[in-house]
Amino acid sequence: MEDTANAKSPQPSLALPWRTRIAVSILSAVTDASCRKNGTVNRRLLNIVDFRSPATSKSYNGVASHDVVVDEARKLWFRVYVPTQHTGEDLPVIVFFHGGGFVFLSPDVLIYDAVCRRFARKVPAVVVSVNYRLAPEHRYPAQHDDCFDVLKFLDNEENRSKSLPENANLLRCFLAGDSAGGNLAHHVAQRACEFNFRRLKVIGVVAIQPFFGGEERTDSETRLEGTPIVSMKRTDWIWKVFLPEGEEFNRDHPIINVSGPKAVDISKIEFPATMVVVGGFDILQDWQKRYYEWLKKSGKEAYLVEYPTMCHAFYIFPELPESGQLIAQVKDFIHKISSNVATL
Repeated sequence: MEDTANAKSPQPSLALPWRTRIAVSILSAVTDASCRKNGTVNRRLLNIVDFRSPATSKSYNGVASHDVVVDEARKLWFRVYVPTQHTGEDLPVIVFFHGGGFVFLSPDVLIYDAVCRRFARKVPAVVVSVNYRLAPEHRYPAQHDDCFDVLKFLDNEENRSKSLPENANLLRCFLAGDSAGGNLAHHVAQRACEFNFRRLKVIGVVAIQPFFGGEERTDSETRLEGTPIVSMKRTDWIWKVFLPEGEEFNRDHPIINVSGPKAVDISKIEFPATMVVVGGFDILQDWQKRYYEWLKKSGKEAYLVEYPTMCHAFYIFPELPESGQLIAQVKDFIHKISSNVATL
């Protein structure tokens, strides 16, 4: 007879349909092939999977979009998504930072255009998706500066009136992003806490599987090596081409290991409520959970949302039921935090 006391409960397994597995394999292969050993990127090769989607001034699936240039010299621009069936409603603003390890992708690639349309329609919200400069051509702090400069741009009344619809409420501003975009959302929110905006107020952060790391090799990094999208080899390469040249390479840099030995003390600042999303088959999950615990220990409002059978970047694949679930949970979080803020 089986010893039930010692019987192990079944372990969750990675739940991806074949269509998604094939897409992930192609994406991973092209990404790896484009990362050269000398720390440069073969951007020509990336064009194989770099499908672009234009802005749509006419409503498409209930959302219209347009592009706004902030600084032509930096190629700093953003795409605005406006839900067309909510024109009379006071809407929150989601400033969205795309993933891609600070090295790849942009707001107009097909996957992120689709994601931002879904956020705009389902939440509903006005979404501002930022095109920041990429490494290794532009190293830290270029990406974080660009994203913060978009907040300053929107805080200017003339810029706001030309860029956003009248019902976009910047007093209900959320910073959201996945992977590298989750890293950006945290650090830009931290900077926003220390800046005196006239109109804009960041009241929430949505960190979807944020890209953090450190010198230590965590349990999830070693145990889950070989799962889709991220690997230690890939993340190590990215951190090396992201940190400034001439600076001693150390993954405990506070921009990487946000809750580590060199962490910035946020206990005294009014850091916004934060939703942290974690996947059970993401090698970065230990860093993400530490981030959540660090927020709580710092006295901040934080919520942990876990998807035990999902890998890194799962939510960009709309065929996964969990992708729709995540959009719904982001909607609930935004409504909960927004309900405490005045309307226009």
